[in-house]
Amino acid sequence: MTRKEKITAKIKELMYGPKKIRNICICAHIDHGKTTLSDNLMAAAGFISKDLAGEQRIMDSKSDEKDREIIIDAANASMVQKYNGEDYLINLIDTPGHVDFGGDVTRAMRAVDGAVVVVCAVDGIKPQTETVLRQALKENVKPVLFINKVDRLINELRFSDEELKERFLKIFMDVNNLIKKLSPDNQDWQLDVNDGSVAFGSAYQNWAINVPTMQETGIKFSDIVEYCIQGKSNELAKRLPLYDVLINMVIEHLPSPDVAQAYRVPKIWNGDIESPVGQALINTSAKGPLGAMITNVAESDHAGFVSTCRVYGGTLQKGGEIYLVGAKAKSRIQRVGVFVGPNTIDTEKVPAGNIAFITGIKNPTAGETLCLASDKIDEFEPIDHISEPVVTVAIEPKNIKDLPKLIDVLRNVGKVDPTIKVNINEKTGEQLISGMGELHLDVIINRIKNDKKLEVITSEPIVVYRESVLGNAGPVEGKSPNKHNRFYIEVEPLDEGILKALNAKDLKEGEVKSKEMANKFIEFGMDKEEARRVWDICNKSMFLNMTRGIQYLDEVKTLLLEGFEEALKEGPLASEEVTGLKFKLVDAKLHEDAVHRGPAQVIPAIKNAIKGSIMLANPCLVEPIQKVLISAPLEYIGACANNVQNRRGMMIGQEIFDDVSEMEFEVPVAEMFGFAADIRSATGGKGLFSTEIKGFKTLPRNLQDNVVKQIRQRKGISPEPFSAEHYLG
Repeated sequence: MTRKEKITAKIKELMYGPKKIRNICICAHIDHGKTTLSDNLMAAAGFISKDLAGEQRIMDSKSDEKDREIIIDAANASMVQKYNGEDYLINLIDTPGHVDFGGDVTRAMRAVDGAVVVVCAVDGIKPQTETVLRQALKENVKPVLFINKVDRLINELRFSDEELKERFLKIFMDVNNLIKKLSPDNQDWQLDVNDGSVAFGSAYQNWAINVPTMQETGIKFSDIVEYCIQGKSNELAKRLPLYDVLINMVIEHLPSPDVAQAYRVPKIWNGDIESPVGQALINTSAKGPLGAMITNVAESDHAGFVSTCRVYGGTLQKGGEIYLVGAKAKSRIQRVGVFVGPNTIDTEKVPAGNIAFITGIKNPTAGETLCLASDKIDEFEPIDHISEPVVTVAIEPKNIKDLPKLIDVLRNVGKVDPTIKVNINEKTGEQLISGMGELHLDVIINRIKNDKKLEVITSEPIVVYRESVLGNAGPVEGKSPNKHNRFYIEVEPLDEGILKALNAKDLKEGEVKSKEMANKFIEFGMDKEEARRVWDICNKSMFLNMTRGIQYLDEVKTLLLEGFEEALKEGPLASEEVTGLKFKLVDAKLHEDAVHRGPAQVIPAIKNAIKGSIMLANPCLVEPIQKVLISAPLEYIGACANNVQNRRGMMIGQEIFDDVSEMEFEVPVAEMFGFAADIRSATGGKGLFSTEIKGFKTLPRNLQDNVVKQIRQRKGISPEPFSAEHYLG
């Protein structure tokens, strides 16, 4: 039997014992050492040489990842690891650290039950550290902590053992404070240094230690300092191999799927837990009804779409016919198995509790629920991405004959990466791609050019704006084309508490069908009477029915909501999306004959009322804002502040550590183009920065008219917005 056959046989054996499985991800801020840590696990499993662990970066499988030396796509690997003399199956996902690729982190969290959060001992907690922790805890994923790059504290910053302890304590306390703030209800996931849920080490030098290991070996922090100063990292790695500490931490402190699914499934699945399907899901039953979810999609030249899938109940089987609950379509699985870095191992079947790959699914999308074609089940909760696209580029083929191919490629891009928004305007021929930032779009466009061999031309990056209002207006009358139906709308900014809850994903969008939702709205500060009358939530805006006793209104409810949602897609000011508003239907007059109140009459009427009300309520543009964290020597504080302030930025915080200043700013995304080169120049190459999407703020009024004209000109519409009278006739 070959080595691969032995590994495959052992994986097939272990995947049927949920107690011996751990589904985990490694997550961190960029450059904090996730992939070097993954190398150590891969080396322990025999996939790479232990001498190359920390250098090979086996999970960086794509050429652009190797060139940029960052993880762009989440990478999966299933491996067998020893713990106390027994074999365990570790299903690992190595996630990106750059903020532009945070969507991959969100999707990975749905697939796993535990997370190894990596923090650089030198840099400490960074914006993306908090983001990945929030993503993990929102999905009920339990964390442990690995403090990396300890060797740099010793060799570069000359920390003593006492200073090491102080630095570790600060990082530990900061992480625990975040966990306490963000943890789900009824979960005490606070870390404890003494129980081994926190470890310290150097992924690059392949050594690690935690308190239980110290007690077992007698090695102290002072010994580690001596080893590092004397350049004996190889000897330290032999005495304290990183993979031993990491594997012990994962097995002992992160849950097996049979434990995790008992508390995760009720949070992420919409069905009846007492039903046969519900029981199969919370009990991780391989023999029960199939309940699985696609968490990621990749495109392969040979296999078409390759989907990453978490199996919660039942068994995925090669050749099996399955039903896509969201798409309402049947499909047949061609291949099924597990990932090993850039490669795959076919296993014929994958039972509950595992992370699998499947091929053969037509038009797969992340977040899709799978079941057997013979068993229809309720959907899993959709995957909520924390950020939304804020930068856009227009793209067109260099040769017009390639347009059909480009459109096909762009549609596939949207399936593979749900955080990319593709807008193909068949009327104007314009193709737009919106992403999380310049790097995100740069990667997508380069892959279109290099992987798809398609020559394209792109515009300069364009910022994505939103439309809102600063005041109130109404009642505003919207008339149907036949003048037989009239709707009266009032508009005002959405309640601040509700808007915050929508931004934090504490409230879900969609038609409000449950009376229990009213209590949630009240909890976030909404008026009791209004809370009971919410019909729909879309684009962080609400539609309320404040009328009483209007005949035939229920019959046109679906049309009203369709018109409401359509109106939000293109606002009246600059044809950008509308957000953060509350629309109240306060009166209506409907024709008694249903023929005269069909879609062609109701939808235009409500759209006109909504757009007219916006134009009467002091309309405004809101622009995306980034939080920018700059770390630079003290002598460059002024240069950094001036650079940011020249970009309409504002300092919101500053801390000084030794000879380094950590400055936090809020800067409009529109002003951030070219920032990397400018900050390098301003600090003589000694400044480092990271960014995080902060949300949206009102564009200064003195800039609005010019920006509106630029947007309308780019979109090929009249340079001036229509007045309210245009919509209200």
